[in-house]
Amino acid sequence: MIEPSPAPSARVAEARERVAGCLRELRLDAGLTGQDLAARTGWHGSKVSRMQGGVSQPSDDDIRAWCLACDAEDQAADIIAVARTASSMYSEWRRQQRTGLRRLQEARVPLYERTTTMRVYSSSVIPGLLQTHGYAKALLTTIGRFSSTPDDFEAAANARVARAEILRRAGRRFDFVIEEAALRRVVGGVETMADQLGSLFALASLPAVSLGVIPARAPALWPMETFTVYDEESASVELLTARLTITAPSEVEQYLDVHRQMSESALVGPAAYRTIADAIAALG
Repeated sequence: MIEPSPAPSARVAEARERVAGCLRELRLDAGLTGQDLAARTGWHGSKVSRMQGGVSQPSDDDIRAWCLACDAEDQAADIIAVARTASSMYSEWRRQQRTGLRRLQEARVPLYERTTTMRVYSSSVIPGLLQTHGYAKALLTTIGRFSSTPDDFEAAANARVARAEILRRAGRRFDFVIEEAALRRVVGGVETMADQLGSLFALASLPAVSLGVIPARAPALWPMETFTVYDEESASVELLTARLTITAPSEVEQYLDVHRQMSESALVGPAAYRTIADAIAALG
């Protein structure tokens, strides 16, 4: 059973409290009182109280000054990342989908354009950049009907497939790791699924693409949601009701580490191709 995700407002409050908590801990670890920190930064004592109490949102410069006063400059980047995304890290699918799914597909294009290395893990479906038009339309139709979004499923599928042209551009790298379950789950009917699986052979042969398949028999690390890491800058995690965006460097590094571990469990090359072929044969 999937537990309901926290409301966006709750996530924002949680993120802000996390920033305030980090600042408090830094001050305490440095052995400083609020007045000590105010003196070192040249601030009024009330500003210190508001920031460590989560009442006011600190600026990037405020965080850097706080960390400097506590001799903890190395922690500034992580705290700044959390503070920057406190109001935007949690985006509701329903709000984004209100005007249909096409715009949701197109909204990711700028991020894809500026990313040079994309690492993707998918537990149950073929990743979006590897989807055929038929598979994408079937999947987006199911999602759209579940979410009661306007019917622009054909246009949304076209937009999703158009994004995949980036796989053929020079100077980029795409590392996909998918569970065997994603190959076995039939989306859009047998013919659509057979076409989708067949297309993976060609896509996996592209110079910029690496495709690994984690066999069903492989020991699992733990249940993971689908996630994508963009360079070493951010990670997005897809939940039932939202996309969670993570930018804190230490947390992004954790997703990079998980992707590395997943990759070590995955079959690649001929072994991965045989697993895909077995999934096609199983369609009957």
